[in-house]
Amino acid sequence: MSRLDLANYRMDRAKETLQEAEDSFKQNHFRMSVNRSYYAMFTSARALLALKELDSSKHSGVISLFNQHVIKAGLLPKELSKFLLGAKRVREDADYGDFVEITEEDARSQIDHAQRFVEEAEKTLLKMIEDAE
Repeated sequence: MSRLDLANYRMDRAKETLQEAEDSFKQNHFRMSVNRSYYAMFTSARALLALKELDSSKHSGVISLFNQHVIKAGLLPKELSKFLLGAKRVREDADYGDFVEITEEDARSQIDHAQRFVEEAEKTLLKMIEDAE
């Protein structure tokens, strides 16, 4: 499998995961929705890193590589790094925190961020592929 195949596969998974976030939201499963929103962003970040043949077994490692090789390189706006870090925090609270309530507003905000993140990442992925040809 080539790095291009891997990047495209991950981007397709990110879009599917974003749809899962929307579906969970519509069913009032806000905790699951924020989980899927985070993973949509995380997976699209890994898609971009795949083109650069970079990855990490840890979430913090992926985010660090993403910030270093995508954000600092000017391939995506810095704001998207904040979206990813914020979504990671909310997802961890939702998944592991006791007595944590994830509201409809929390979930909607995370989906909005994830939609923007995935859209921007996909545009960047296509541009990176085009530039590499």
